[in-house]
Amino acid sequence: MAKNEEKITIKIEGEEWQKALDKAFKKKVKEVKVDGFRKGSVPKNIYLEKFGLESLYMEAVDSCLNDAYKKALDKSKVEPVVEPKIDIPAIDKDSVTFTITIVGKPEVKLGEYKNLKIKKDKVSVDQKEIDDEIEHLREQFAEIRVKEDGEVEDGDTAVIDFKGYVDGKELEGGSGENYPLEIGSHTFIPGFEEGVLKMKVGDEKDLELAFPKDYVKDLAGKKVTFHVTLREIKTRVLPDIDDNFFKDLGYDKVTNASELAKEVEKVIKERKQREIDDRFIEEVLNKAAENMKVDLSTEIIDDEVHRMLHQFENQLQMQGLKMEQYLEFSKLTMEDVHKNMEPEAIKRIKYRYLLEAVAEAEKIEVTDEEANKDAEEMAKNYGISKDELLKAFGSMEVLKYDSKMRKTLEFLKTNN
Repeated sequence: MAKNEEKITIKIEGEEWQKALDKAFKKKVKEVKVDGFRKGSVPKNIYLEKFGLESLYMEAVDSCLNDAYKKALDKSKVEPVVEPKIDIPAIDKDSVTFTITIVGKPEVKLGEYKNLKIKKDKVSVDQKEIDDEIEHLREQFAEIRVKEDGEVEDGDTAVIDFKGYVDGKELEGGSGENYPLEIGSHTFIPGFEEGVLKMKVGDEKDLELAFPKDYVKDLAGKKVTFHVTLREIKTRVLPDIDDNFFKDLGYDKVTNASELAKEVEKVIKERKQREIDDRFIEEVLNKAAENMKVDLSTEIIDDEVHRMLHQFENQLQMQGLKMEQYLEFSKLTMEDVHKNMEPEAIKRIKYRYLLEAVAEAEKIEVTDEEANKDAEEMAKNYGISKDELLKAFGSMEVLKYDSKMRKTLEFLKTNN
């Protein structure tokens, strides 16, 4: 057994076990029906004769499990970091025996974590990046207008009626009216958008196409004819680089294109600097974790994976999906998802233990005053009250721990 694990045996017997059995009977008797008795009023001797004492064991075990765990913690010299493993090697009318395996934090031996000689990139922004960003901003504020004359061009939205035919029969689900098709979006099968190019409002056209070979089984590779009618053309009109555009962007003090370019350059530099900082600290953590020695048990890794799975399920729910649907779409099993998450789980655990060990080695602490200041700043940034923030964290101690880890990250940034 590893140094950070301890197996403790707890025996519940005598009056304590009998009370647990009596409590189990009072609950179970409400769930059973015996001829000649009202539900819940079966005498104990009749119940035991019909169902046996064994039928009460698991309910009784549940009722005294917490007490057994508390007794194990009192005896243990290990502070648990994951849910304990609980086995029941023996159970009978007189007693129940629990074997509780408590897994604590493993021993961490730091290697080199300062002066790791990791190169930090410098920020540079060229004119093309600035021009591209300004064009991207113009795209965001583009106005959609109906094109009165002319033909469909790349980037336009063609409002069409269409109807598909396969083997001379109308294709089920292959038709639409007033459908907005953005040219260049590749929404339809290959050749469709190209066929709509250069059409004018009122034009009708038959597109002779074929479904891709990797399409749905019944249609893969088959020839299809789409009859298309163009109802309307919509085009994107980019805004001029003028005062109105500057105001839309929130740059009230900008008066010309040159000043806008300087503001955009500053934004790009800040973004790239954040990306460089993130890459740098990731490389520092990775190198320092490689230099560190820590033996991670399966239980610790599984616990982190389960935490990640819970977070992932919450993300899916926010998208209106359930885990079962995700598994169906991705053609994965829960075992596959678990296995795929293990490398990231191991990395997270190592980084956490690394930061804790560095904080201890460097005597990095967070005072109550610092924690309160952090809480106020974070609450302000999130637009919530300090009490709401603390509720989200769970307690001030959790927030202090978070602040301590961030302080340790800053130490590693400064010393590498």
